[in-house]
Amino acid sequence: MTTVLCVPQWQGSGLGDSPRLSAGARRTAELVPADSRVDVPVLDTGGKPDAGVRSLDVLVENLRRTREALAGIDDVVLTAGGDCGVDLAPIAAARARYGDRLTVLWVDAHPDLYTPQTLRSGSFHGMVLRTLLGDGPAPLRPDEPLSPQQVIIAGERAGDATEHEYLRGAGIRRHGVDDFEEAFEDLAGPVYLHIDLDVLEPTRFGSLGYREPDGVAPDRLIDIVSRLDRVVGAAITEHMPTAGDGDADDAEVIRRLAAALPL
Repeated sequence: MTTVLCVPQWQGSGLGDSPRLSAGARRTAELVPADSRVDVPVLDTGGKPDAGVRSLDVLVENLRRTREALAGIDDVVLTAGGDCGVDLAPIAAARARYGDRLTVLWVDAHPDLYTPQTLRSGSFHGMVLRTLLGDGPAPLRPDEPLSPQQVIIAGERAGDATEHEYLRGAGIRRHGVDDFEEAFEDLAGPVYLHIDLDVLEPTRFGSLGYREPDGVAPDRLIDIVSRLDRVVGAAITEHMPTAGDGDADDAEVIRRLAAALPL
């Protein structure tokens, strides 16, 4: 049994039109095959900056509401976002359930390893993985952080020097586009799959806020995802429809991707 958890949060993004992520989350949720759907009633206000994070008060409240929604779900969960911050609660829940056996595959053009001290914009979606590792803003940190050995980053091609310095020091496995498939090899134990759609080549999938060139072709991602085993949870994030002619084609990519997930 699979439940799609729709979390239409946009406040973690720093783009001026980031509220469009709400529509993207809802559209993604509609495209996901699932036995049931739960909509998290996230706040739709901008919030206030605090401790170097934009809209921190809203993000904290949205996290509380997401945790509350998850507590009532016994199924396998596919989270539809929204900005990458929607995955804080689902990954923390998987970590609490599976412990050190859990592997988190972070499929993203960006490593999301900033801190409030290294990201001047304060956009939290650039800090999400660092927070899950225990180093992010205190009100958003999980009770049981991930260890660097539990994380594999795939498709990354746009990280900052400070993020790469952290990657090297922490010993996190990182794969770019050229060696993308290697991130999916020899996985042992339960896997949580986080997908930021900006990992895709933007000329093939344009419904994005951050378009990074030289990305992964949609068919390539769909194929490798379909061959995974023991996926215990997943998320599809950062869908930002443009209201243009390409939206229908992009929706078909999401539909195929969601159908390929071995949940």
